[in-house]
Amino acid sequence: MAANKKFYVVWKGKKPGIYESWADCKSQIAGFKGAQYKAFSQFSEAKKAFRGKYEDYKGKTKTKPKLSKEELKRIGEPNYRSISVDAASSGNPGKMEYQGVDTKTKKVLFKQGPFEQGTNNVGEFLAIVHGLAFLKKKKSGRILYSDSKIAMGWVKKKKCGTKLKRTAKNKELFLLIERAEEWLRKNAYATTLVKWETKAWGEIPADFGRK
Repeated sequence: MAANKKFYVVWKGKKPGIYESWADCKSQIAGFKGAQYKAFSQFSEAKKAFRGKYEDYKGKTKTKPKLSKEELKRIGEPNYRSISVDAASSGNPGKMEYQGVDTKTKKVLFKQGPFEQGTNNVGEFLAIVHGLAFLKKKKSGRILYSDSKIAMGWVKKKKCGTKLKRTAKNKELFLLIERAEEWLRKNAYATTLVKWETKAWGEIPADFGRK
């Protein structure tokens, strides 16, 4: 996703306030039980939110970009008989994690990480493969949403195309990548992988809210 400027509201943390970087926000919530925080694209939005309650903003997606009626009609509504996956990375590379959720309820179905020295694209790739394996094991006919064209392309090729260098710190992550690639080579799956239409539907339900 694009690295646009974000403002992070911390309602409950070591020192509640508004922070201008994920690193500063994370330092206030790390190890703090019951931390409450969320990212906003505008300072005015963050300021208003900070004066309000976390419950009023928790789980809400960002304002959807305006599209024409014709475009919205063409795209339609998301299929809620599905799961959605996404990843988040604090740095590039940096600590990375990914998750899969029920698209309608946002119930977390699986979550992995954080991994040292990962990237968002690697996380997106692993999240998709995890989702495919999860649905196959459940013998589910649900579809799988991802908002990453890059990761979807890697999955199609059955190969993670990252340029990330292997180090002692990310050894565990690369072992997981190898397992994911092996799973793709050895397994056939009937799950339909679909691009999440962010411009029409807002952020994907599995979004971590900190891009």
